[in-house]
Amino acid sequence: MDLSGIGAVLFDMDGTLVDSDAAVERAWERWASEYAVEPAAALAIAHGRPADQTIRRLLPALDDTAVAVAAARQLALQYDDLSDVTATPGAHELLSTLARSGVPWAVVTSADVRLAEARLGAAGIAPPVLVTVQDVREGKPAPEGYLRAAALLDVPPARCLVVEDAEVGLRAGRAAGAVTAALKGLDGDVRLDDLGQLARQIEAATTGS
Repeated sequence: MDLSGIGAVLFDMDGTLVDSDAAVERAWERWASEYAVEPAAALAIAHGRPADQTIRRLLPALDDTAVAVAAARQLALQYDDLSDVTATPGAHELLSTLARSGVPWAVVTSADVRLAEARLGAAGIAPPVLVTVQDVREGKPAPEGYLRAAALLDVPPARCLVVEDAEVGLRAGRAAGAVTAALKGLDGDVRLDDLGQLARQIEAATTGS
């Protein structure tokens, strides 16, 4: 796909820019054991969604207060678990390419700001714009986070490339009207093996080579 018209890149965090899959799974498995939920059921739907959305689906009988308590517990299990959190393959190469090409970028995540800053810091990534679940009324798959990031970068959503590794995030990108790039074998306008591949595509698009 021709990426020469892309004016900004909007990244998901977990699994896209930051390799935190193991930490995410450990936290959900421990949370599931505490709340008598089958761990596999939690892991099947948790990736890419805000914690409260996942918990409402797993435990529909909980009221709003109980959901908030359960979501806070789930996040608490993740805050300090950074031992194996790193940048994903090609992430730093891609960010360097964007800097050289003058293409602005942002991170849009279903994590809260504390967790996002901790994981991005562990991966050595400092986004110029960060949109967390605390900045929106409705998280992914709603498009609000990506629309907010596009507005903050002053780039029309149709000229933004949303990079995701979860179907729920790709749905949010599509709903925002953005072009989508998909990792992990998912279906997007662009399919990626890793972020290094996208770096080379953007380099070619911006230099005309």
